[in-house]
Amino acid sequence: MVTTLVRHIGELTTNDPALGDATALGRLRDAALVVDESRVLWVGPDQRAPAADHVRDVAGAAVIPGFVDSHTHLVFAGERSAEFEARMAGRPYDGGGIAATVAATRAASLEDLRAASAQRLDQLRAGGVTTVEVKSGYELSVEGEVRLLGLARELTEEATYLGAHVVPREYEHRRDDYVALAAGAMLDACAPLARWADVFCDRGAFDRDEARTVLDAARRAGLAVRLHANQLADLGAVGLALEFDAASVDHCTHVSDHDVAALGDSSTVVTLLPGAEFCTRSPYPSARRFLRAGATVALATDCNPGTSYVTSMALIIALAVREMELSPDEALWAATRGGARALRREDVGHLGVGARADYVVLDAPRAAHLAYRPGAHLVLETNRAAR
Repeated sequence: MVTTLVRHIGELTTNDPALGDATALGRLRDAALVVDESRVLWVGPDQRAPAADHVRDVAGAAVIPGFVDSHTHLVFAGERSAEFEARMAGRPYDGGGIAATVAATRAASLEDLRAASAQRLDQLRAGGVTTVEVKSGYELSVEGEVRLLGLARELTEEATYLGAHVVPREYEHRRDDYVALAAGAMLDACAPLARWADVFCDRGAFDRDEARTVLDAARRAGLAVRLHANQLADLGAVGLALEFDAASVDHCTHVSDHDVAALGDSSTVVTLLPGAEFCTRSPYPSARRFLRAGATVALATDCNPGTSYVTSMALIIALAVREMELSPDEALWAATRGGARALRREDVGHLGVGARADYVVLDAPRAAHLAYRPGAHLVLETNRAAR
């Protein structure tokens, strides 16, 4: 075992309330940590740091846990900048542009999809993301969804089956047949490649009964569930997520007071995606509203070609602080430990002893600079533990 001492940390955010200032951020100043190739071994004041095989002196920089991006669509082909321009000129988003990405993705070679997906993952990694979830959902055929999940598995262990993204054009007048496919043969072929199943339960996608059919089949196939919900309208998707004890319910732009209260009494994480509101010129939901009810909030990029072509978690943090009523510390927690909770992971999103040695060194003395300096590249180094 080779150990490394990371020392002279000006501000260390551990997200372990047993450490440091005993807040949710578990913050220490003038700190150090010792890691091996996989795990955090020691955390404490710099002057008490034990010896290690190697020393990394960060000269007063801030260190934070690696970001946990719990909602992405990294595997796709094509781009939809014309659609973005139209929305900026006033055309509302209705979900219909997904069909354009489906057509481009179906036409792309495996090699081109692999290269483009890896490039987007590299961009996330350069911005401090150490754990990422990746969905399928841009081929919407049995063979195509298997292909996308195979590529997702090359990128992460957190692969999600999203065969129920939208109804493809060839099934436009046979919705029931497509729901049966997504809950049947397609799911059977994809389940061995996925940890999660997701459904887009919203206007223009799938209604509550259709979503329940797919989620029920996915749970019987051994997959844990999560849900796209209430981005465009309230179809009762939050209640469905709670019915299935979903790990996460994502978007949540239009949520009733009743559902907010119910989320506060549940273990389902509310994953907010401010990149989508930015790119669709839509109202931002209030994260404060969910926090007041006692809900756990996560932040993620929702990286996709149509509504959030974003590969910067720092931008997501800045948007959440400016537009969603989060403090810089709350946004940082949501992008790290909150994302881990959305994936039901206890080994990432924090830097307590025993956690994965996933940490980020910032070119800044405090983590607040992530929101304070939007657009600046503040990641000096990303350390991702051996998997």
